[in-house]
Amino acid sequence: MGSTARKGIGKELRIRRASGADAPQIAVLTGQLGYPATALQIRERLRRIQPASQNAIFVADSARDGVVGWLHVSKEPLLESDVRAEVNGLVVAEGQRSLGAGAQLLAAAEDWARKHGCKSMSVRSNVIRERAHKFYERNGYEHYKTQKSFRKPL
Repeated sequence: MGSTARKGIGKELRIRRASGADAPQIAVLTGQLGYPATALQIRERLRRIQPASQNAIFVADSARDGVVGWLHVSKEPLLESDVRAEVNGLVVAEGQRSLGAGAQLLAAAEDWARKHGCKSMSVRSNVIRERAHKFYERNGYEHYKTQKSFRKPL
């Protein structure tokens, strides 16, 4: 998928696929999301998230500020429902929020999902992220379920 240029409020943003060279800025943003990581860890994760037909990682790239946001979307073939896409992570830099980068990243992910045969898009958001909930609602998403998440180290 090629890159697209879209206007943000007050600046030009380019939404494009992430590359290994973006790892340092992605690592900073991942820390702002609450998941600290090094550039080396991010570079390795970018390499492992394959194939491109099942996953996409987009960045919002500003000529002035560099990478100001990222979004990871994946295609989820499920037994219980039609194939859907899921936003696995989305973050925009502090100081850059509410200027349009998140909406542009989300639009790119939705375009990708449609092109890959997905019938719907899902996103999970921590109950404490009220600002994010309002963002998703403004972008046409509706809250349909509340659940608990469980994890077990292997």
